[in-house]
Amino acid sequence: MTPKASQARQRGTLAVICLATAMLMLDIAVVNNALPRLARDLHAGLTGVQWLVDAYTLALAAVVLSAGSLADRRGRRLVFAAGMALFTAASLACAVADSIGLLDAWRAVQGIGAALMFASSLAILADAFPEAHERAGAMAAYGATIGASFAIGPAVGGALTSAMGWRSVFFVNLPLGALALLGTRAWIRESRHRGARRLDWPGQLTLTAGLFLLVLALLRANTDGWGSARTIGELGGAGALLAGFAWIEVRVAEPMLPLAMFRRREFTAAQVAAFAISASFFALYLYMTLYLQDVLRVSPLAAGLAYLPGTLLLFVASAASSKLTERFHPPALVIAGLGLVAVGLALLVITGTDSSWTVILPGHLLVCLGTGLFNPALGTVALGAGPAESSGLLAGVNDAFRQGGIAVGVALFGALVPAGAALGHGSPESYVTGFHHALIAGTAIAALGTMATALLLARRRPQARAAQPLTAAEPAAEIA
Repeated sequence: MTPKASQARQRGTLAVICLATAMLMLDIAVVNNALPRLARDLHAGLTGVQWLVDAYTLALAAVVLSAGSLADRRGRRLVFAAGMALFTAASLACAVADSIGLLDAWRAVQGIGAALMFASSLAILADAFPEAHERAGAMAAYGATIGASFAIGPAVGGALTSAMGWRSVFFVNLPLGALALLGTRAWIRESRHRGARRLDWPGQLTLTAGLFLLVLALLRANTDGWGSARTIGELGGAGALLAGFAWIEVRVAEPMLPLAMFRRREFTAAQVAAFAISASFFALYLYMTLYLQDVLRVSPLAAGLAYLPGTLLLFVASAASSKLTERFHPPALVIAGLGLVAVGLALLVITGTDSSWTVILPGHLLVCLGTGLFNPALGTVALGAGPAESSGLLAGVNDAFRQGGIAVGVALFGALVPAGAALGHGSPESYVTGFHHALIAGTAIAALGTMATALLLARRRPQARAAQPLTAAEPAAEIA
């Protein structure tokens, strides 16, 4: 292949991956802004609305680990295309759903399709951009797509919901999915790693059940009470299943998550950071949108436009990150970005029941600046924690912690926000008080994540160590 043709394929591959990533992130953010109107049309309460977010992210987090290994073994382009087709078909089913339960179920199917795409996307980029300087630019574009899509999604969702109703936020995925499938066929080349792990069904089942019970307990704790037999039973069952998952992963021949990988500080830091930003900033988007629409009474479109200043700043920060990585180590940008997110979330506590929508600007701008620095650098750190042939597994683990953080965060903050005061019901003062509690909790998660990531990366191992093959046989006792 000529250099010109190779560059064209690289550009096409990057465009397709960014389009697919935008679809996935927009689907989370766009749906958030449509939730109040959707809830009224389908007669749903706060729990049903929370499951619209968590069914998607929980399915994605639970499946993405296996999807990463499947992509390495069967072919990354094949798995990516299969995920895109499933996601697009599930979007159509969501658009025509006539009950909140059915819509929640199809959102879970969407999450499975998203897992197949997420797990293979970073690996496809790593294969298409083998040189470090080329990959830095690709990761900057990828990170900008993640953050900007999530930030601009509310504006898109508000415009669609105001103009054509909430079902349009799912219909919009159909032409985008078809375009991405055509681009996949035209530009993305197949790559695989024959030595990749087989599917770990015992681990997959215990992880899925454990995460489901954990999120279910957190969502119900607000209404059932933390001391109720149901909540205690669900939390106990979640703990037992997740402990069983760890036991299986230590003993199975080909684990879906080799726990010995956590002895590598870069690997562990990437997962801690991914979970922290998702369980704080991204999980709080739902409750911030409800605050704007149901407490301040702004329209879906106006609520979305309130996020635009931060979106522009995020674009600038993400674009600049490719240059910044030439002067600063990516781990430093991860730490700085997550620290800015913590400070920005703390500033959002000034929100009140009689505030103008501009009250969110100082905190949101700082959060978006931090996210713009964070996302591209995290992709570099995550993929740099192992060899290129395991990039599907590395990407899958990182996405599992990202999406698992959103699922747990949405459920946890839901336990702090009074259900009776959400979606325009009850006292606005009660909702704002609960929202402040959620913001304080989110600030603590981001701050603790920043400190933990800094400690883990303060004694980074030599790069040569990270390039060694990932083996499941490393002693569990050595896990850091």
